[in-house]
Amino acid sequence: MSDVTTTTAVSKSTDKGPGELIGEVRTLVTDYAKQETVEPLKRLAKWLAFGLAGALLIALGLFLLLLGGLRLLQTETNGTFDGNWSFAPYLIAFGGTAVFVALAVWGIVRSPGASDHGEDS
Repeated sequence: MSDVTTTTAVSKSTDKGPGELIGEVRTLVTDYAKQETVEPLKRLAKWLAFGLAGALLIALGLFLLLLGGLRLLQTETNGTFDGNWSFAPYLIAFGGTAVFVALAVWGIVRSPGASDHGEDS
């Protein structure tokens, strides 16, 4: 007879009311949503910040490189680009910029095919 009272006491202690179950489900769903949405978004924001900083630094470096090339053409060519040819260094610097932009666009367009890792579909 004591076995019956023991099992009844154990089963009553594990039984929960509807309010407690709803609270547990709510906590479970909230934790799952945080795990599957908030944490990946934080990681994505971190990578985006590093990518943006890298892009800005590369853009600044290329700008300074092209500006240096322009100044080099204007000052160190011993008058080759004087007079009617004074536009030529600007045109050459613009051409260098166009080459960098074309390489960047080519790399962007080419990258989706590179994600296949050589596998045929």
